[in-house]
Amino acid sequence: MRPTTYDDALAWLESHVDYERLAPGRRETPSLQPIADTLALFADPHRDYPIVHITGTNGKGTTTTLASALLTATGLRVGTFTSPDLHALNERIAVNGEEIDDEDFTSLLARLYDVESVSGIVLTRFELLTVGALLHFSDEGVDVAVVEAGLGGTWDSTNVVDGDVTVLTNVDLDHTAVLGDTIGAIARDKVGIFRPEAIAVLSTTDAIVVEIASSRASELGATLWTIEESFSLERNDLAVGGRAITVRTPFATYDEVLVSLHGIHQGVNVTTAIVAAEAFLGRALGDNVVRATLARAVMPGRMELLTRHPMIVVDGAHNPAGMRALCAALDGAFHVSGERRFVLGMLTGREVDDMVAPLVALGFTEFHCCAPHSPRAMDAHTVAEAVRRAGGVAYEHSSVSAALAYAREHSNDDDLIVAAGSLYLVAQVRADVLHVASRHLNKDW
Repeated sequence: MRPTTYDDALAWLESHVDYERLAPGRRETPSLQPIADTLALFADPHRDYPIVHITGTNGKGTTTTLASALLTATGLRVGTFTSPDLHALNERIAVNGEEIDDEDFTSLLARLYDVESVSGIVLTRFELLTVGALLHFSDEGVDVAVVEAGLGGTWDSTNVVDGDVTVLTNVDLDHTAVLGDTIGAIARDKVGIFRPEAIAVLSTTDAIVVEIASSRASELGATLWTIEESFSLERNDLAVGGRAITVRTPFATYDEVLVSLHGIHQGVNVTTAIVAAEAFLGRALGDNVVRATLARAVMPGRMELLTRHPMIVVDGAHNPAGMRALCAALDGAFHVSGERRFVLGMLTGREVDDMVAPLVALGFTEFHCCAPHSPRAMDAHTVAEAVRRAGGVAYEHSSVSAALAYAREHSNDDDLIVAAGSLYLVAQVRADVLHVASRHLNKDW
């Protein structure tokens, strides 16, 4: 039945295959043709505006959000497509930082329903969201869209767009069942977003990735900007409320800029966002735009401080590289005189021992292990056993809420509670602490 209400729209969307929640796997014959054909039936709305296209193993969500904010601050009308969301699908589609409202979201999905009914082309849930975002940006008359890839690059649903600027933040081992089990294989997939005569921004110095990106850019005739050569993060210091960074771009140098985000890794993410925005503009953003935008930067679920007494911090780290970045961020970012507890839950397919080891080494008092609300959740016992193998103290809980409640009950005002391992877990912790209601449909799992 054609969606007429927001809940109808969600129900219709959830009737489609969801590779974000199910164990992802490479299609036997991957193809972007179905999504391209669907866009063609809407007169190719993604051709109506230029695009900055961003991929990478970690940091791409932050880079996308910040690049959008910087471009918006210059006076442009900017569409932003990100994934996943924390509490509502509306979060994924925004214009000038304002997420799509329920009425427009419902209207978009009704139009997608109509096209599916007539064409017989049945897309996946993420493909539908991608088409919806690209269509919405055309409807809204954006000057530019900043689009975050969902998974990989070459065969990601977003790769139907031709980025005027493309960005690869970094490459590490993640989603190996889909993208490949080596850094090289994953990098070759991700550079699939590069386009002829476009600017490609690369924010890692990994020699393998640099070689692959350089080769691909050369083949296409793209211009490659690499970190430490074309641009650099020259200072990245701890500051009150975040970081103080100095950035050199091809157009300008920004000295001692306060960034209201926690974590040493955010320095590179911010640098990449500045460079991506300037690559699109073809000029410097300007000191006022950079300082004002970054001073009020917010990234929900990414090194986010929810409460202070005790401190509760959530982070979307969900792979070994993310956990190492989290540990580096925690080491000095928050002054804690009391005990440190960790609420930990992750999805299957992760290298659990590699994720747990740096956390235990950092010296958390105890780990409260639980299964996130996902059909791919790793059971609490498996996670707890990994903690014990690494020499940590682990407790097993029946749910994320139970784990958080226990940790809070046994903490005083001087203690720290960190929750990470999966964005599904982060969403549940945020919901409990901030009393944010989830707007996702109820599931049986």
